[in-house]
Amino acid sequence: MSRNSGRPEITANIRIRYRDEETARAVERAVSPDNFQAPKGITLEAEAADGELRITVACSRGLGSLIATVDDLLSCVQAAERAISGVRR
Repeated sequence: MSRNSGRPEITANIRIRYRDEETARAVERAVSPDNFQAPKGITLEAEAADGELRITVACSRGLGSLIATVDDLLSCVQAAERAISGVRR
């Protein structure tokens, strides 16, 4: 249980594999907690290693908030991927 809300904490672990380490790191920078503002009660950790982006989202605000946050986060990932692809052309 989360200490503050009395609700259980729900965690989502997301792993996205890329063809190279450079892309994984670029997307990680785009969705790092400094660039992705999660609401209060939600924490986000992102790391890139071995060509893979690993994201953990923890939420003490309920399942609906977790789903909405993951949806927003994946939209940011997709936008970063498109931007990176456009720069490489």
